[in-house]
Amino acid sequence: MADHALRPRERLRITEIFFSLQGESSTAGIPTTFVRLTGCPLRCGYCDTSYAFGGGEWMTVDAILEAVARHPTRHVTVTGGEPLAQERCHGLLRRLCDAGYRVSLETSGALPVGEVEPRVVKVMDLKTPASGEAARNRYENVDHLGATDEVKFVICDRADYDWARQQITRLGLAGRCGILFSPCAGRQDPAELARWILEDGLPVRFQMQLHKLLWGDEPGR
Repeated sequence: MADHALRPRERLRITEIFFSLQGESSTAGIPTTFVRLTGCPLRCGYCDTSYAFGGGEWMTVDAILEAVARHPTRHVTVTGGEPLAQERCHGLLRRLCDAGYRVSLETSGALPVGEVEPRVVKVMDLKTPASGEAARNRYENVDHLGATDEVKFVICDRADYDWARQQITRLGLAGRCGILFSPCAGRQDPAELARWILEDGLPVRFQMQLHKLLWGDEPGR
């Protein structure tokens, strides 16, 4: 059967598609279209997108690409929830890349990333102990990360920081991919985290969630 005949059934459940500034990662500040998929198997204690756990709207991949094309940017981030919880996410990523977009994927690290389209920049969490979901980390995913990919640690306290520092060494992350340290909003003082990073000379990028600094917790921004 021809590929175009299959496309109407390539549906994903979408919570929202919106245009904003990228708030995190090495592309922070760049105007970006976000495609937020519905559903997530994790329940991190600091989750700020629990509204994406359920609901949403079924959309074909063609309809998603049409919605993305309405916004004036070539940067697209596919996020969630956990986007890889929907198997058809892989097809969406390929189609976005084929359309010439610069695509990044925000993923929890709890699902396999080895089949992710190679042109996609993977921004993958390693869940810290205070998240309550550290047992879900799939450390074998690190083998599928390259120089353009990034690992993110959300730091809630000093124990999280020390744990993350150990993982950088244990997994050889500094020589493999970018490393992001984010203070957990309301739980870890950003200046204190910045001081720890400087004292230890860690090879990481300190980041705060730019979108929250600008717009607070408003969904879709």
